[in-house]
Amino acid sequence: MAAKETPSEVFKRSLAQTTRALAGSEEELEVTYGAEGPKLSGGKIVLPHPPRVISDTEAERIRGQADGLALRLAHHDDAQHIKLRPQGIDARAAFDAVEEARVQSLGANAMKGVAKNLTAALIDTLERKGVARIRDRSNAPLSEALALMVRERLTGQAPPPNAKALVDFWRADIEREAGPTLDKLSSVASDQRAFAMLTRDVITELGLGEELTAEENDDDPDASGESQQPPPQSDNNDGEDEQEQEMPSDLEMIESDAEMDADRSITVDSEVDSDDQDESDQDEPGEKPIRPKNRNEPDDPNANYKVFTRAHDEEIGAEDLCDAEELARLRTYLDQQLKPLQSVVGRLANRLQRRLLAKQNRSWSFDLEEGVLDTARLTRIIIDPMSALTFKQEDDMPFKDTVVTLLLDNSGSMRGRPIMVAALCADILARTLERCGVKVEILGFTTRAWKGGKAKEDWLAAGRPPQPGRLNDLRHVVYKSADAPWRRARRNLGLMMREGLLKENIDGEALMWAHERLLGRPEQRRLMMVISDGAPVDDSTLSANPGNYLERHLRGVIHWIETRSPVELIAIGIGHDVTRYYKRAVTITDAEQLGGAMIEKLAELFDEPGAIEVAPPRRIRPRTTVAA
Repeated sequence: MAAKETPSEVFKRSLAQTTRALAGSEEELEVTYGAEGPKLSGGKIVLPHPPRVISDTEAERIRGQADGLALRLAHHDDAQHIKLRPQGIDARAAFDAVEEARVQSLGANAMKGVAKNLTAALIDTLERKGVARIRDRSNAPLSEALALMVRERLTGQAPPPNAKALVDFWRADIEREAGPTLDKLSSVASDQRAFAMLTRDVITELGLGEELTAEENDDDPDASGESQQPPPQSDNNDGEDEQEQEMPSDLEMIESDAEMDADRSITVDSEVDSDDQDESDQDEPGEKPIRPKNRNEPDDPNANYKVFTRAHDEEIGAEDLCDAEELARLRTYLDQQLKPLQSVVGRLANRLQRRLLAKQNRSWSFDLEEGVLDTARLTRIIIDPMSALTFKQEDDMPFKDTVVTLLLDNSGSMRGRPIMVAALCADILARTLERCGVKVEILGFTTRAWKGGKAKEDWLAAGRPPQPGRLNDLRHVVYKSADAPWRRARRNLGLMMREGLLKENIDGEALMWAHERLLGRPEQRRLMMVISDGAPVDDSTLSANPGNYLERHLRGVIHWIETRSPVELIAIGIGHDVTRYYKRAVTITDAEQLGGAMIEKLAELFDEPGAIEVAPPRRIRPRTTVAA
């Protein structure tokens, strides 16, 4: 007798069937469930696992995610989209978001149930992006507001309540500049090319016309050939990676454009500076070296460093790479594995805390003629009414307002005990320093794929131009921002235990990214501690460039920070001699020594009389530009 299906299994089976029907591919389309969903991978849809007991709200959300991906398969042509897609960051984000609104409107207008599901998924997405917490226009993304206004015109549905403020920030300007063109979109919603051309007109009217450097001539075979990514080639590459590396997470190498854009939209800081959008930065991939703003600087670390494309790079919060339930489970697993080490590191951290608090003890100067009235000496007036009032004043503390960045190598070689210990030590240090009034940011760096992801696919499609520069997709993870309290972020550190997260490491660009974030902080003193277990390694980049390509760039970035920046840099190498890169460094042979080394080196920095006085530096870009 066959076992009775659980409600969750029934839901998953029926959802898969309706998803295939909506996509118009009832036989061929594969619908699976996994922790990395929802996403569209090639011709396969991956959805998140539903909970065992599923509420109506949760069911609508998951159905909405499935409906959105199915509609994309049914009504979206990737090749057509890539041909007309702008090159500039802001214009591209707006173009992609509006196209997503078009695709979903076709299903929403045809079926009321689909419209309800899509709205539930949209509300959840906006909530995860923190849109409701935006309080001023400078932090409100134009692309999101524009897409919601297009959705309103195409479906008649007002923006969800949690996005109303976001749209209101932009509505008046968008209506004034591009209202008549937006009104025309509904008449061509079923024609992707005509809709895309009108969208480009809207982008131009909103002042982003200089970013429209994508090919507008559909008949240009060269333009389309360089942009398209043949599915067979992508599948073959993924298969090679899985066989050679035996890594089960290769699904991450082929994420859909929609998911990548959603990932990019959560970045805390703008990926490029305002002058990045000039015409000189809009060339084809592989045509220009990366250059900082002061292009005559002799020790520029990016002078000879190139990136083939950064279109697929991402800066993402840990909570957006994993659902809350799995993060909690991973955090519990991390705590269980490291119970013996926790007490040892905790004792060392308490010593550091006592030392820091001792530096912050308040001291006063008394018997002054001005300042704060010294109430303790008012008895003098009672004894001798002719005595003058006395005042006191607090002395300046030598302890400067400080922020610390912990930059953790999230490469595959850190897998196992090293990454566990690094996560625990970062957690305990963050808690300790927070008690002492020192803000802490915890960052991680890895890549989205093994041996090259979509960047390598783009390079292969472009005919393998020589010496293309970096050929992998960066993944920079924010585990804890400096302003986030420890209690809210501690669960995020469990993400490091997730199978498939740790891949390859491109250290130079990670240091620039973390350094740029520190320069934006208001604190007087900025410290950065890098924890790594080896030299930068990315097989796809090193196979197409000189063998020391990434290491040479890392050395240049370190030298620039150590000599030109107010950021104080220190490194700890696990089983790897980092003293040949960093002036301030220590090498440990066992991961168990990491906690003591981190606390000792931080204590040394805080014991110094003050930060090194250097001239304020110009900023270098955390996300490098396309180069040849």
